Amino acid sequence: MKPFFICLLLALSAKITCAQQVAFPGADGFGRFATGGRGGLTYHVKNLNDSGEGSFRDAVSRPNRTVVFDIGGVIQIHDKIHVAEQVTIAGQTAPGDGIVIYGNGLSFSSNCITRYVRFRGSINMPKGACVVVVDSVHDVIFDHISVEWGRWDDFHIKDSKNVTVQYSLIGEPIDPQRFGALFENPERVTIQHCLWIDNQSRNPKAKAGIEYINNVVYNWGVNGLVGGHSGAVHNQDIINNYFIAGPNSGHAFIGMFSATDQVYHNGNYVDMNKDGVLNGRLVVDTDFVHAEATLKPTRQNTAMDLKNIESAADAYATVLAEAGASLHRDAVDERIISYLRSLGKEGKIFKSEADAGGQPKLNSAPAPKDSDGDGMPDAWEKANHLDPNNAADGNAITAGSTYTNLEVYLNSLVPKKK
Repeated sequence: MKPFFICLLLALSAKITCAQQVAFPGADGFGRFATGGRGGLTYHVKNLNDSGEGSFRDAVSRPNRTVVFDIGGVIQIHDKIHVAEQVTIAGQTAPGDGIVIYGNGLSFSSNCITRYVRFRGSINMPKGACVVVVDSVHDVIFDHISVEWGRWDDFHIKDSKNVTVQYSLIGEPIDPQRFGALFENPERVTIQHCLWIDNQSRNPKAKAGIEYINNVVYNWGVNGLVGGHSGAVHNQDIINNYFIAGPNSGHAFIGMFSATDQVYHNGNYVDMNKDGVLNGRLVVDTDFVHAEATLKPTRQNTAMDLKNIESAADAYATVLAEAGASLHRDAVDERIISYLRSLGKEGKIFKSEADAGGQPKLNSAPAPKDSDGDGMPDAWEKANHLDPNNAADGNAITAGSTYTNLEVYLNSLVPKKK
């Protein structure tokens, strides 16, 4: 075979492999094939400024980037940030206590990977604003993020496809609405192993084609999980979740479904007694019939790997340990997790972040030396037989791996899934 055709076959083979490569080990659900900034440039966030060279805003302003952090702390922003397409935000690289983007919201584009970052709004942003917006995009995954203090909803997903939110914390939205999340007609959405906490309602509002698996909903106000409640048909699979009432919780752990909400449910539990012990009952058909949903006999959305689905009780333990930017939980998330740990005795729906104690300072630490700026520290490159003075080896793929060397390093910073 001629060299040209050999090269062409190799290129096509690499393209097929890349297309099926999951975003990182442990990525699951409909958004698991997001590519992020794989193969693009590496951008180092070097300061906590709102804008300008070396800032987070500048880092995510252009496509085909992997964003790493040379500094930890609070990045206070005044205006909304737009994240370009094909961007990886590697929050696990932030030294010290990690990173928080505080004060306003962010909107995301297609093919983005975001891990281990805290996104927090503020009472000073517009009253109709959400913290994280994922509208009209495709192939996006959020892993171990914390989203809090949104004024309308914390999270908003509209008309998007192939989205995963996993091992994340969505809680403490503030005035005027204090809602968790609104999903408006997205398709192929996976929400798994997330903590929905201290939200007045919408945990989320699932006006969507969604698989909702292994989540914990704690201390809802008026409603817990909300159906689409619209004229359009929405297929919702609700599997092995735990609904746990807190001090502010009313009786409606599920609500606002309608006949157009096609619900498959299995293995869900609800604990309403607020006695500090996890001792809920199985959610049954009549719970959803009372909420006016149409019941379906089999799953309708099947992206999540069956081996990663836990029982509701096991999911509670996993969420307690992992939900949110848990590599280094800050004081806000520690406080919120302590509410969950109380199993009904503690928790509060706040009017502003000031009422919740405000955003604490986060400590940074020295970043490891990276002579060639490829995102991989010199010491790690040497230990892995790479050249710390050759930036090109960051996007190379070492034999035996399916990820670039940079991705291998980034993946090594977080605990491996069992």
